Amino acid sequence: MKKTIAILFVFVMPFSVLLAQELPKWAENARKAVFSIVTYTKDGQILSTGNGFYIDEQGTGVSDYSLFKGAERAIIITANGKELPVKYMMGANDMYDVVKFKTDFDKKAEALQPATLPSSTGETVYLVPYSTQKSSKGQTGTIAKVDTIGEQQYYYTLTMQTTEKTVSCPIMNAAGQVVGMIQKNNDSESKESFAIGIRYLTDLTINALSVNDLALNSIGIKKGLPEDESQALVYLYMASGVYAPNQYFDLLNDFISQYPNNMEGYLRRATYYINIGDDTHYALAVEDLKKMLDVAEKKDEAHYNIAKLIYSYQLNIGDKKPYASWTFDYALNEINEALAITQEPIYYQLQGDIYFAMQKFTEAYTAYDKVNKSKLASAATFYSAAKAKELIEGTDKKEVIALMDSAIAFYPKPYGKDAAPYLYERARIKSDMEDYRGAVTDYNDFYDAMLGQTSAEFHLIRSQAELNCRMYQQAINDINKAVELDPNNVTYWVEKGGIHIRVNQAAEAIQALTRAIKMDPENAPAYRMLGYAQIQNKEKDKGLANLQKAKDLGDEVADGLLQKYK
Repeated sequence: MKKTIAILFVFVMPFSVLLAQELPKWAENARKAVFSIVTYTKDGQILSTGNGFYIDEQGTGVSDYSLFKGAERAIIITANGKELPVKYMMGANDMYDVVKFKTDFDKKAEALQPATLPSSTGETVYLVPYSTQKSSKGQTGTIAKVDTIGEQQYYYTLTMQTTEKTVSCPIMNAAGQVVGMIQKNNDSESKESFAIGIRYLTDLTINALSVNDLALNSIGIKKGLPEDESQALVYLYMASGVYAPNQYFDLLNDFISQYPNNMEGYLRRATYYINIGDDTHYALAVEDLKKMLDVAEKKDEAHYNIAKLIYSYQLNIGDKKPYASWTFDYALNEINEALAITQEPIYYQLQGDIYFAMQKFTEAYTAYDKVNKSKLASAATFYSAAKAKELIEGTDKKEVIALMDSAIAFYPKPYGKDAAPYLYERARIKSDMEDYRGAVTDYNDFYDAMLGQTSAEFHLIRSQAELNCRMYQQAINDINKAVELDPNNVTYWVEKGGIHIRVNQAAEAIQALTRAIKMDPENAPAYRMLGYAQIQNKEKDKGLANLQKAKDLGDEVADGLLQKYK
């Protein structure tokens, strides 16, 4: 029996030593970098506990993703027993089960120095566990395998048995540098363990596309901004359509704090304040716009953005009294300040829009004309010029058509949906000029561009143009399509009756107008037209009765018809 116990002692002793070995002298300081982590749910209940460690003296820590998934809040507890909150997440990867985050740095702690070179097979490594005791004990093992998982990023297999209590503890080399972080092992009896290389952890970042990162979004703790300013700007833009208003406001504040000399933060926060829509927040917006102008390297861009913001504000306040001096005149003054510095086409475009809103159409056209002589010219800019030109008193409509021709010239034939609005508008102008055949041609091109996906109103309008150029069958076809698409619209039935009267189809007119009157018994024009159609159809008594009904309803034309046919 004693012999058996002695044999067992011989086999167990090396494993026991492995679990609690004395580590090199640097371990006493290294353990100060290791901390415990507690994560919490939304209602303040403990979600999970685990480990992590500092990788720099700015409070950057790393741990496992599993610990943070679903967490709304987290704290770290340093080796000195100090509790510090996790401020925000800096990266996450659910496949490799890792996170990086920012917390405060305990001045009494240490930050581990990442190894500059990867460890190699057979190299001795050391596991430094979390401990509140002044002890340099830990575990020792060797590198069994090195796998490459990215550029200078490695995954290690270790000859070392670890437990759940050591997950996310650091693995160090003989020089006291951290080479990796212990990961969960599904086999608790295995004599092997695994570690993610430190380079993968240091490279873990938030980028512009992280707004939609599922791993990050499964963590309720605030997310940090990308460390690259241009990436942070894109992140800010993408977050505006994803984040709740209060989250986005916090993000704006973080951006301004991190990039205080970037004018975009102040502009976006001012926009946020304006959207709230009260004087208190308008005043805050004023301060941000002043700060934006102050920090802007390109003052013209700042003036342009202020002009654009005030212009948009004016368009959306309706009949409300504007805040302070936030008028179109203020917006115009700002865009003129921008133009005094740099004559950018986009500035002239906004100047034209402001003049147009102020109903100063001559000035608007002049501004749009400058845009159309630049590389910014497009179908939309020629259309803007056409609208302004059309509203200038005394304008020859042919000049407006010429501008619309220039707009449509940006699109090749056969026309697609992008060209459709301009074709429709040119058709309207041609109708106003009584060029009905030209209008019908444009309406036909519009129909083709829309692949036949048109409204009842379109068919009504085209039928009117067709009627005016004696394209009677086409007009009948269109009005029939209109009532097919919208059979409950009394106007279409009245129009249908009118077209049939024009082509001497009295029976069809009577049928359409009877339908209209059933839908609207007080429709005076329908009674008048029905009465006229009945007289033409040799139903004089009925016709006179309906003409009298129209007169009784206030139709003055009906009175003349009564005098004529009595």
